Amino acid sequence: MNYDVAIIGGGASGLACAVRLLRNAPKLKIAVIEAGERLGKKLASTGNGQGNVTNTDMSAEHYFGNKALVQKIALSSDRISLEERLFHCMLNADERGRVYPVGRQASALVDSLIHDLRRGGADILLNTRVTAIDKSLKITLSSGQTLTANFAVLCTGGKAQKQYKTDGSSYALAQSLGHGLTPLYPSLVQLKTDTEHIKSLKGIRVDCGVTAFVNGQALARTRGDVIFTEYGVSGNAIFAISPYVAERRGVVLSLNFLPFEDGKIISNIEEKKKSGYPDGELLSGTLHNQLGRAIIRRCGSNRAEDVCRAAKSFTLDVVGTLGFDYAQVTRGGVETDGVTEELESKYVSNLFLAGELLDVDGCCGGYNLHWAFSSGYAAADGILKRL
Repeated sequence: MNYDVAIIGGGASGLACAVRLLRNAPKLKIAVIEAGERLGKKLASTGNGQGNVTNTDMSAEHYFGNKALVQKIALSSDRISLEERLFHCMLNADERGRVYPVGRQASALVDSLIHDLRRGGADILLNTRVTAIDKSLKITLSSGQTLTANFAVLCTGGKAQKQYKTDGSSYALAQSLGHGLTPLYPSLVQLKTDTEHIKSLKGIRVDCGVTAFVNGQALARTRGDVIFTEYGVSGNAIFAISPYVAERRGVVLSLNFLPFEDGKIISNIEEKKKSGYPDGELLSGTLHNQLGRAIIRRCGSNRAEDVCRAAKSFTLDVVGTLGFDYAQVTRGGVETDGVTEELESKYVSNLFLAGELLDVDGCCGGYNLHWAFSSGYAAADGILKRL
C-alpha cells in the first residue's frame, strides 16, 4: 500500500505531525505506525498524568544539544504557544510556569489528538514495529508486510522508559540510512549516591536547595523536593538537576536544608543548648528529627557553627542513575548535523526526523513535550512545502 506520508511512532511528536498535516492538507493519505497497543501512551502519563505540555519560561537555556536548532524549531514565534492551537483543550499555567490542561488530565490531550486523526481518516497501525526502511521509503513492518510512502517521518522516541516501546532499538532505523548517533544517557532520573549518611532517612521528603559540583565547580542549582531512598535520592529537585550530571563523573551534590541567615540558625541552636537539649536534638523543630540527627551524627560536633555548616552543605557523592527504565527522557540521540533546519534528512530525500529521537532534550517542566510538539510541527511544515 502507498501513502502520502508514513509517520513512524505514535507519541507526542508523531501525533503533532499527523494533526498538523491533516488540518492543512485534509486529503493526504497518512499512516501512523505505533509499536505499542495505543497511541500517545507516554504523553498520557506526563506530569504525573496531569499533562505538563510546555512552560511559560521558554528559552534555549532550558535545552541541551543543538541550541541553534532548538531556537529555530521550538522557539520561533509561531510555535511558542502552539499547544493552544494543537489541542481542543483549555490550558493554564501554575506558579512555576508549567502549563497544563485546565482539567489536569493528560489523557484528554491524547483523546484530542486521536479525535483529529480519526476525523481526518488517517490509518492507525497499532502493535506494529517498523523493522526496516530504505532510501526509497519502502517500509517493512514486523508483520512482514511492506508499504511505501512519498514522505516518511521518524518519531520513534529515545531509550527511556521501555514500557512505552522506546527501548532504543529504533535508532537503528536512522543509522541504517546514514545518520550518526551521539552517546546516550538517562535524564530526568533518580540519582544513585553514596548512602552511608542517609540510611536512616529512607522515605523522608524535604524541601531544600540542591547544587551539583564537579571538581569544586558548580554545574547547576535548583530548589525543590528531595526524597531519600535506599539507593540515593529522588524528587523533583533531583529530576531537575539530573540533566546537568547525566554524562559526568565525580559529581557531588550539596543539599542546603536551611536557606536562612547563618546567624539566625546559630542563635536557635545555641538557645537549644542552653535549654538542655541533647546534642542529637539540636535541630529538633527546625528539621525533620531523623534528618536533624543524621546531620549532627555526620557533623561529629555540637558547635552551633559546625551544625549550621553541615545543615547548609550536606554532601552526597553521585555514583550513577537509576537508568533508562526510570528516566523520563534520553540525553543524546541522532546527530542533528544530519538534518536540515526543517528536520529533513541530509541523506535521504523526503525523510524527516522529529522528537526525542534527535539529540535534543530539555529540563523538567514541559520543555521536552514542547520540543516534541514543535519538532513534529516542523516536520509537517517541511512536508507541506513540498506537496
